[in-house]
Amino acid sequence: MTTPSVHRSIEAVWRIESARLIAGLVRMVRDVGLAEDFAQDALLSALEKWPESGVPDNPGAWLMATAKNQAIDQIRRSRRLEQKQGQVARDLMTTVQIDASRDDEIGDDLLSLIFTCCHPVLATEGRVALTLRLLGGLRTEEIARAFLVSTSTIARRIVRAKKTLAAARVPFEVPSGDELAARLPAVLEVVYLIFNEGYAATAGGDWMRPSLCEDALRLGRILAELAPREPEVHGLVALMELQASRLHARVGPDGRPVRLLDQDRARWDHLLIGRGLRALDRARGLGGAAGPYALQAAIAACHARAVRPELTDWLRITALYDALSQLMPSPVVDLNRAVALGMAYGPAAGLELVDAIAETSALDGYHLLASVRGDLLAKLGRLEEAHAEFLRAASMTQNMRVRALLQERAAAITVGACPRSPS
Repeated sequence: MTTPSVHRSIEAVWRIESARLIAGLVRMVRDVGLAEDFAQDALLSALEKWPESGVPDNPGAWLMATAKNQAIDQIRRSRRLEQKQGQVARDLMTTVQIDASRDDEIGDDLLSLIFTCCHPVLATEGRVALTLRLLGGLRTEEIARAFLVSTSTIARRIVRAKKTLAAARVPFEVPSGDELAARLPAVLEVVYLIFNEGYAATAGGDWMRPSLCEDALRLGRILAELAPREPEVHGLVALMELQASRLHARVGPDGRPVRLLDQDRARWDHLLIGRGLRALDRARGLGGAAGPYALQAAIAACHARAVRPELTDWLRITALYDALSQLMPSPVVDLNRAVALGMAYGPAAGLELVDAIAETSALDGYHLLASVRGDLLAKLGRLEEAHAEFLRAASMTQNMRVRALLQERAAAITVGACPRSPS
């Protein structure tokens, strides 16, 4: 193999194996920062040796063995690890190979790493950055590019997160009982935040960042395998699978956003739809009341099952948003409920709720509030007000694609043809 092809292979191996590698090392050294350092050292060794020796048959085991050997060497000569030297070194030297008999242990390590990265002691942005770094296998510059911030900003967040975990002595373990139930929403929130940023980018020139959706889906699927009895884990996976099924249809040939009702449904990914529906059935089969992710997945399923836009069950969607609003009161949920009301009972019903939300000032500066209000006003024939709302919405968004579309909608009203908004 040529050196470039070996490097591509190493990059692929790293994306697949890095989370398990780091998780196994954290279990031994009890320090996220040290574990990543040892893993990175193993990666550098692979970059030096594999171009000559070739990619080993079991690259994950090679990386783990190399990381452990380097860890042993450093532990022996590092004063700051003297207290840990004896026990950690013994642990490392007795488990040099990864084999099938350790599958359950590896699974526990991965789940522990997920809960560590998403610990409530960390700020939300720190959880997201650390999760993508350690579990997503992304480089710092890749995370920075995805969220349109500087590499140094992401680097600081990651360093700060590691220091915070160390200072707080956060245990490397899967919480149990009531603590597991209390911590799980924080984990799910991080995965869904990553997915949402990919599905609808908050800023920049791209309408979507599909690679982030793929990273979130991979994390969600891992979590579902590691926590198979948690309904909301499957609810989140169902929601992401169903939403991701529309990614290809959400953008036209020219890169412009295409709203849900205007999408070519033949371009929806029916494999992902099938996976999403099965995950939703699994969540329901575990019993108990539906949680917020399962409810949102049920809404997405209504869209997925409609072969034509006019067959969408807006009455059921409205009822599901009613249930979601009761379970998780939020002005954003209410805004989505207003859209459903407008579709099920007419634009006047939707506008009444939108105006009630606007009066609370809870979504001041949120471009989708003005955009939805403009859409409802246009349907009611109040074109001058709709024109102003679309321009106001355009001034609020940081995404250039969305801004251009909203400006076009405002301009179209003046000639009596208002294109629909994306979703």
